[in-house]
Amino acid sequence: MNKDYLIYKLSDEVKTSCKIDTGLFQKYGVKRGLRNEDGSGVLVGLTNIGNVVGYERDAEGVLVPTEGKLFYRGYELNELVTPLIEEHRFGFEEIAYLLLSGNLPDKEDLEPFKQLINENMSLDHKTIVHIIDLEGSNIMNILARSVLEMYTFDPTPDDLSRDNLMRQAVELIARFPTVIAYAYNIYRHSVQGRSLHIRHPRENMSIAENFLYMLKHEDFTELDARMLDLLLVIQAEHGGGNNSTFTVRVTSSSRTDTYSSIAAGIGSLKGPLHGGANIKVINMLHHLMENIHDWTSVDEIDTYLNRILNKEAYDGAGLIYGIGHAVYTLSDPRAKQLKRLAGELAREKGREAEYDFLRLLEQEGIKCVQAHRKTAKPICANVDFYSGFIYEMIGLPQEIYTPMFAMARIVGWMAHRIEELNFEGRRIIRPAYKNVLGVKEYTPLSER
Repeated sequence: MNKDYLIYKLSDEVKTSCKIDTGLFQKYGVKRGLRNEDGSGVLVGLTNIGNVVGYERDAEGVLVPTEGKLFYRGYELNELVTPLIEEHRFGFEEIAYLLLSGNLPDKEDLEPFKQLINENMSLDHKTIVHIIDLEGSNIMNILARSVLEMYTFDPTPDDLSRDNLMRQAVELIARFPTVIAYAYNIYRHSVQGRSLHIRHPRENMSIAENFLYMLKHEDFTELDARMLDLLLVIQAEHGGGNNSTFTVRVTSSSRTDTYSSIAAGIGSLKGPLHGGANIKVINMLHHLMENIHDWTSVDEIDTYLNRILNKEAYDGAGLIYGIGHAVYTLSDPRAKQLKRLAGELAREKGREAEYDFLRLLEQEGIKCVQAHRKTAKPICANVDFYSGFIYEMIGLPQEIYTPMFAMARIVGWMAHRIEELNFEGRRIIRPAYKNVLGVKEYTPLSER
């Protein structure tokens, strides 16, 4: 039998073997996607780290939409971000300390922590050579493979003690920016034929500043660096139920090593329904900018957005990317912060017209989606709606948009991994699947 035909035959048979009557999910009380019938998540764990609030429940248990809130270790995100903006200072390291330890650091703790991060940003020669050898066009894949390679150079990679887990957390937080910057510069050299620069991180620079320095040398402003720092803060943690963090907790519960667990989280985040969504939004924005002639016309915007929803325009998916979230209803607190930051950056970059267009798209996109679904259920723009636009204004290439998300979320991942391995009553996460196929009678090979 022809090998290509065999692949086709196997694939064609999947149409039958993977078919499951959707009515059976309700019959057996199965929560598809670990979601309840009302769209809320199935409660599968407890945590002291992040809290995502998008709705409340009334006395009858019915969901009531509310303004979104995000808490890091009990502190509301807005309370953490506002001082950083008002005081014009970098805060990602401070938030990393908070998420890892559970407490806000004082100056005596914060400065040595910053120094510890800085001291661990440099990569050894073997790791740099390994990244060069990997090449490839997908930076997320290179990041995952580089993380797995770190296992080889760790003297105690399988030690699950608190001290060792915290050491690994600090090293990973410090090294993600370096790996991503080097991986992109090597991609830029091998694929785009540009000069190759391997710049070592500098002392007394924040993670955001060092990343831009390693990526772009000195071609960035102080506002660029502060905006990137705030993006990292806003995306550092989002509770234990998001897909990548839950992946880290599931793998950690098996007591596997840190590098295997984090590589699994990277693989989850890479998906276009998770961390890859910001690229979907910025590409859609470019398309709309080219196809909508009057960026201030509500009628023209609505007409085109409805064409997208009816699968008559853009990519045929029928989706307005960046609109809607699994938990948030009236608002996504991260999107509100990013909208504020995007406005400030747009003024510096002379891109107010694009920013105003994006705000109008947000407003009309919500209305059009609600009308298309024939529902008054509130929806909102999510974190991806503005993040790609900010990355673009900073001058970051699309190839690293999702790796930038990983650079922020490694903090939350490690905080959850440490918690998963240290709370009392822990056990391996092992949900159940019900087999609905039934029993078959075996037929000998000679009779098939």
